[in-house]
Amino acid sequence: MGIVFSDLAVSADGFAAGLNQREEEPFGDVDQSWLTGWMFDAYDENKAEVDAIVESGATIMGRNMFGPVRGEWDRDWRGWWGPNPPYHNAVFVLTHYPQDPIEMEGGTTFHFVTDGIEAALERARAEAGEQGISVAGGAGTVNQFLAAGLLDELRLHITPSIVGAGERVFDGVPPQRLERVSVRATSLVTHITYRPLRP
Repeated sequence: MGIVFSDLAVSADGFAAGLNQREEEPFGDVDQSWLTGWMFDAYDENKAEVDAIVESGATIMGRNMFGPVRGEWDRDWRGWWGPNPPYHNAVFVLTHYPQDPIEMEGGTTFHFVTDGIEAALERARAEAGEQGISVAGGAGTVNQFLAAGLLDELRLHITPSIVGAGERVFDGVPPQRLERVSVRATSLVTHITYRPLRP
């Protein structure tokens, strides 16, 4: 069985998004390049980390990461990524509102889970088989998995920026120890992999 992991691009003060996330600005009131520019402007230098983000047998994400629609599904929203999202597997979206699955190009199908992170993880495990499961984000969803002890590996991609407010990794997570597995610095980002230590 593969591990449950998460990759988050964060500012030096730990934010994965700024305030006021909305359709026009999915990262909120912060220049998106501050957090994700390293994936594009320095791809060759960070290729291993960028490729590893979507190397999974199934994906889990929060509804805020899927899109800006709140409440009932009252519009035909299919994610931020266009007709061929980068996941190419089953993506389980956490939500309080039922929605039929959405099939996209390239093998991505969005499924909507209304009964919590444990149910989403169970469905993702059935889909992934021996492959890993990616908890794609946002930070609030990753924090839920950390707090529940369901994350095996946390990969933080720390950029030299200060966001100041927004959605921060570790908010609401109870005290716990992390083992540093690896660290690698490049020109635009420092990659740190942690493994939560089980009691």
